[in-house]
Amino acid sequence: MTRPGQGVAIRPALPGDHDAIWSILEPVYRAGETYCIPRDITRADALADWFAAPFTVFVAEADGQVLGTSHVGRNRPGPASHVANASFATAPAARGRGVARALVEHAKGWARDQGFRAMQFNFVVSTNADAVHLWQKAGFEIVGRLPAAFHHPSHGYVDALVMFNDLTRGTLE
Repeated sequence: MTRPGQGVAIRPALPGDHDAIWSILEPVYRAGETYCIPRDITRADALADWFAAPFTVFVAEADGQVLGTSHVGRNRPGPASHVANASFATAPAARGRGVARALVEHAKGWARDQGFRAMQFNFVVSTNADAVHLWQKAGFEIVGRLPAAFHHPSHGYVDALVMFNDLTRGTLE
């Protein structure tokens, strides 16, 4: 799927994308500023986690180059299985080019098409201001704050946010 006006195509990830996805995830994980992932995670463990069920992995690409990745799936099983969850990462050189925006809009549309009624981000690090701003622009609301829940490598203990988007707004039930 191509996002109009952005030149970014979103497609399901293929096994041949693993190197590109790892090249995006590795600097994010090593920095330790945004994900609850061990900073020394191995490539194999990181990819196993990113591709783990119940998530479907996508890549954003332009001109044949993978610029970002997302994984989208249900947040919890059973009576909560109508709420999706997603994670996103953008290649450092591609930041500011609309890749994350394209990925989040795609994730919302994909989740809606799969029958999800809402999307929840369980743990958005409060110091990740660019992501918080973008998610809010994409219609997510901060519905909870977890005080000092994340140990940031340079800011110390910072809050984590729970963000929520009702995917049924503006659609017929």
